[in-house]
Amino acid sequence: MEPVFLPKTISLYKRIGYKRQQIQTDILSGIIVGILALPLAIAFAIASGVSPEKGLITAVVAGFLISLLGGSRVQIGGPTGAFVVIVVGIVGTYGIEGLIISTILAGIILVVFGLLRLGTLIKFIPLPLVVGFTSGIAVIIFTSQVNDFLGLDLEKLPSEFTGKWQLYFSSLEEINPYAVSIAVATVLIGVYSKRLTGKIPGAFISIILLTVVVQLFDLPVSTIESVFGIIPGTISFADFSSFDPGNIALYIQPALTIALLGAIESLLSAVVSDGMISSNHRSNTELIAQGIANIASGIFGGIPATGAIARTATNVKNGGRTPIAGMVHAVTLLLIMLFFGKYAAKIPLACLAGILVVVAYNMSEWRSFVSFLKQGMMLLFLLLHFC
Repeated sequence: MEPVFLPKTISLYKRIGYKRQQIQTDILSGIIVGILALPLAIAFAIASGVSPEKGLITAVVAGFLISLLGGSRVQIGGPTGAFVVIVVGIVGTYGIEGLIISTILAGIILVVFGLLRLGTLIKFIPLPLVVGFTSGIAVIIFTSQVNDFLGLDLEKLPSEFTGKWQLYFSSLEEINPYAVSIAVATVLIGVYSKRLTGKIPGAFISIILLTVVVQLFDLPVSTIESVFGIIPGTISFADFSSFDPGNIALYIQPALTIALLGAIESLLSAVVSDGMISSNHRSNTELIAQGIANIASGIFGGIPATGAIARTATNVKNGGRTPIAGMVHAVTLLLIMLFFGKYAAKIPLACLAGILVVVAYNMSEWRSFVSFLKQGMMLLFLLLHFC
């Protein structure tokens, strides 16, 4: 029987070792994925209702541990779009401290899932359920970004989906054309950059180019710095001084939600990457690693983390084949945070909104959704016809 916890970093070294040429390729792939993860980590944090550096802390701390201890050769971990809605809800109900406690508890639950060998249950989750879930998340992410995409600068948005859109439509006269231009340019760069370069991510090209444009021409648009302040160039422990252990039961429900979503998304990502490199991940090891990573993320004030399908696929496409790539990705982000955080604070929010709109489109799986919808309607028609 396969051991319940055996990281790929160890088994790969024992079985085939780490060849110099592959290490070099993994390092290059890790740097590229780290560059891609920079705007995504910041954007997911802001969309989740927390400060930008929390996304970076999560990508650095959790991303490194997921690769070091995980059961996949190529998994890239960090904050993802699927958690946005859940994190927003937890922050709104329990505050930042409640989110941190919930993240740590979710990590403990994930470790227990792995020790109980529940990783193999992923194969019983129906595909239509996964597609419907991710499509719904995509719609919510898109909706959350309309404010920054249009440059409306609305400070307080309703929590309800319909409430947001009603406010957007009532505020159309306040659209900032500069913000819209930046957001549209970001989307276009993200879509068409692959035709020009296959190595440098479009999201990174857009934040560099458009941030420079905003600063050179002093365009009247909101930036990370103008809304959230500077990005701290340090990583420190979270403050638990006001935490009351007697309230721990309040966080069980949000923690279980985080754990279940994290388990599903991380194992789905591992399955997808297995098909890309003809390998097999260790489900239970992956769950334990995800759990340890979320515990550490919470301790350092980060947000929930899991395997990121898009970043993992980028790693594979750039030649990453060992966990070294994922660890280099985290180190790359750490160096950027430590030495270039003050420049990252200049990124316009409209640019991040454009990046997340592209992410939402890629997450939507609308073709699969439409296909399943047609099949469901046909089945319903047949049932009504013969009943």
